[in-house]
Amino acid sequence: MSQIVVENLVKTYRIAERSPGMWGAIRGVAHRRYRTLRALDGISFALQPGELVGYIGPNGAGKSTTVKTLAGILVPDEGRCEILGRIPWEDRMAHVAQIGVVFGQRTQLWWDLPVMESFDLLRAIYAVPHAAYHQRRTELIDLLDLGPFLDTPVRQLSLGQRMRCDLAAALLHAPQLLFLDEPTIGLDAVSKLAVRDFVRRLNEERGTTVILTTHDMDDIEALCSRVLVIGDGRILSDGSLSDLRATVTSERRLIIDLEHEGATIDDPDATLVEREGHRVHLRYDPARVSTPDLIGRITASHAVRDLFVEHPPIEELIADLYARNTTST
Repeated sequence: MSQIVVENLVKTYRIAERSPGMWGAIRGVAHRRYRTLRALDGISFALQPGELVGYIGPNGAGKSTTVKTLAGILVPDEGRCEILGRIPWEDRMAHVAQIGVVFGQRTQLWWDLPVMESFDLLRAIYAVPHAAYHQRRTELIDLLDLGPFLDTPVRQLSLGQRMRCDLAAALLHAPQLLFLDEPTIGLDAVSKLAVRDFVRRLNEERGTTVILTTHDMDDIEALCSRVLVIGDGRILSDGSLSDLRATVTSERRLIIDLEHEGATIDDPDATLVEREGHRVHLRYDPARVSTPDLIGRITASHAVRDLFVEHPPIEELIADLYARNTTST
């Protein structure tokens, strides 16, 4: 049975507009103009227990609006949304007791309080039994290495430290679902790896269902078994990362480190993408030429230090998919 069911969800915003300059401001007072933004345009999907799903798309695509609707913060104009058998915005108390939400650019911790006191307040808000709370809090502190700054006011934490504390705060009441909206935004490489590892373990060891929205495609490739792509409020793709690649292109990349920096590779079945000193990036279609044949031809005519084959960057796949759907509409 699906934990999350979304059918034909629609959410619109009415946005005021005015012409630039002083006269535009004056005219706007007397004759206000509005336009309607369709943030969600009939999206539908379902999630099974234990899935870790990436929810990706460009800015303004509808990602955060979807998360806020699933969390019960926003009420849609049309459509159906059920989470664990409940309608989020109609049964808020019971709903929030089963979900955890982390917004990368906001915090649910109290700015001037030490981290531990914020945790204690959240225990009271969610009415978590003391024994269960202390056990869970100890586990999360160990897993996220929060011990050194539990007595530090939240405002004095680094971004990476605060994000780890926000993850712990969202899980103190043991939710079945976790919504992560840009959880690694602005983090350094070490902090990103720590957050990714924690989310992976949470999903694998505890079976927590996770929806991850992010612009960091490394997060998606490292964590997600399923990817939903949204653009202009519509679901453009739903499937595995390999399904997404197959939908957009069968292209591969051949990256070659040449012995001689000035050497030129001219092959009818490969196209130069970029050159970085001794390193050359080529793209080719494996349906047109086999990888061994292409490599054989190039190594026969050029001195090669090293080479490897990879898929195109996922950022390019998303951009291509979005451009195709924008053009078609």
